[in-house]
Amino acid sequence: MHIWLRTVLAALFLASPAAAKNEIAGEYDYFVLSLSWSPNWCALEGDARNSPQCDADHGWIMHGLWPQFHRGYPSYCRTIERPPPRSMTADMADIMGTGGLAWHQWNKHGSCTGLSARAYYDLSREAYARVTRPPVFRKLDKTVKLPASVVEDAFLQSNPAFEPDGVTVTCRDGHIQEVRICLSRDLNPVPCGQDVVRDCKMKNAIFTPLR
Repeated sequence: MHIWLRTVLAALFLASPAAAKNEIAGEYDYFVLSLSWSPNWCALEGDARNSPQCDADHGWIMHGLWPQFHRGYPSYCRTIERPPPRSMTADMADIMGTGGLAWHQWNKHGSCTGLSARAYYDLSREAYARVTRPPVFRKLDKTVKLPASVVEDAFLQSNPAFEPDGVTVTCRDGHIQEVRICLSRDLNPVPCGQDVVRDCKMKNAIFTPLR
């Protein structure tokens, strides 16, 4: 075997454990709980998909509970756990909008927790219940434009245990998109990693009211 070929193969062999680390179930540092404002998602894409989520009176739904590293995140992990049956994912629609989203979140993120699908959904529901969603947003009766910082401040005021570096707001196509809250593995507030704590800086982000 040529020396250069042995060198390349050795480099690939040495690099493979690091590359595979992000795909091992149960290896992560903290969670990101992602809450999506359903009316904005419906305005941007849900209506065009005829999503049943947009026929319900959803406000802040749970986009997902994501295992996270201090930098980066694992996804689509190898796991010995069985995927959830349709009945189980359908049961999550009350806080996730649709069973389809619940299945996708298990497949991409839940598989990386090392938990069974049932345990992952139970943990997700517990995380969602621990966050007080500010009631002011459900009182809006018309579309408004507001600074993204107003949304973050509302969550911080409604959840006194949270710190500003543990909550971030994202925008998409001029709309408020999500609030992302960083939680420890036992669901206590923690600071977000540098790749998560990137607040939307918009001063006039669109916020659509409930229908």
